[in-house]
Amino acid sequence: MAMRLFQKHNLALVQTTFRALSTAAPHSGIVVGVYQGEHGAPVFTETAAAVNTSTNGNLLKLLQYGGALKGGSSRVLYGASQQYPVVSAVGLGDSTAAAEAAGAGLELRDENREAVRTAVAAGYRSLCELSLASVAIDPCGDGEAAAEGAVLATFLYQDLKSKKKDRPSVVCASDKDQKQWQRGVTLAEGQNLARALMETPANILTPTQFAQEAVTHLEKLGVEVLVRGYEWAKQRNMNAFLSVTRGSVEPPVFLELSYKGGQPQDPALALVGKGVTFDTGGISLKPPKGMEAMRADMGGAACTVGALYAIAKLGMPLNVKAYIPLCENMPSGAATKPGDVVVASNGKTVQIDNTDAEGRLILADALHYASQGKPRAIVDMATLTGAISVALGAGAAGAFSNSDALWKAMQQSGSSTGDRIWRMPLWKIYAKQVTAAIRDV
Repeated sequence: MAMRLFQKHNLALVQTTFRALSTAAPHSGIVVGVYQGEHGAPVFTETAAAVNTSTNGNLLKLLQYGGALKGGSSRVLYGASQQYPVVSAVGLGDSTAAAEAAGAGLELRDENREAVRTAVAAGYRSLCELSLASVAIDPCGDGEAAAEGAVLATFLYQDLKSKKKDRPSVVCASDKDQKQWQRGVTLAEGQNLARALMETPANILTPTQFAQEAVTHLEKLGVEVLVRGYEWAKQRNMNAFLSVTRGSVEPPVFLELSYKGGQPQDPALALVGKGVTFDTGGISLKPPKGMEAMRADMGGAACTVGALYAIAKLGMPLNVKAYIPLCENMPSGAATKPGDVVVASNGKTVQIDNTDAEGRLILADALHYASQGKPRAIVDMATLTGAISVALGAGAAGAFSNSDALWKAMQQSGSSTGDRIWRMPLWKIYAKQVTAAIRDV
């Protein structure tokens, strides 16, 4: 059955694929997708079938030496032909299951798309140590997912290393999937931007430097970036935010970003991102083990910048406003102390029991400021508490929402992208516990 499938591929499709493949740079490799058919027989994607035809069936012969190719795994094959000296075949899973898959199912994600991302990423990584100039990527029936998997796999934070590893560039192996491919590339670029910001050491990525990174990456895409300082925040009574900044010598920054892709009269979607560029816990000092990871406590801010990068580069037809409070949470003689009371910008007095609960303080003023613009919805992102990791592990991000419509939209997006989210309860029974760390007095 599998052999008949190979022979049925239309010559025009093969030629279409070849036009892109033949332009690959010298010393290049290619990643091709393979499903597992009946009795473990390989079933090729269009691109894989084209490569097999070009190599006079050598791809199939080489592939069969290693047995069935499991989903998410890769196998590097050498010498299929002069045109294809290095091929990484990647497993896309069971062909029958892929054809019958419908909806998100129990996994709450599109398993077909996730299979493509995972397999393509594995294939790219398998070729990284071979000194290749570029790697052509089989779109595997979903150019967006393939591009996302490939470009995410290229990420390697080595900006500060004296000897850097070469990473081959990625290109689409089919010229008919370019639109989907480019969308996937852009989505992955936004994610890689957020990852790079989160990996940068805190002595380099200070609040001021974070603001400069936002200017560098977003203004060229038409996003307006307003950089506010201490006096601006003080004039607006953002005392909850400023209370966190008191222990650090680094000045606080409040970023306001605007993307205008919709009609002028359309209300904007508001994004708010927590931007603590290093979190020691303040006077309520964290344990030293693992504290170096707190350079990434500005993950919400990084994801906000990454999201705006992708939104602007894709030219999405909506208006977006983003608000990012940036600071360090450090201990010093001037730092906020447990038991201190501050007045937030909305007039609420807040007693601070634990200075390591700083995220909700800076977000309180940012959320209040964002609400003044009467947005269509507010979405805030933060590395707010390790308790979410205790509850959900690495399987999903936690979400609290008072809007069923917004939650359903986010859940659907999480299913499509593979970044699952799980709704946490906002029930009255938990009200006292939710307000225990920061209380109105």
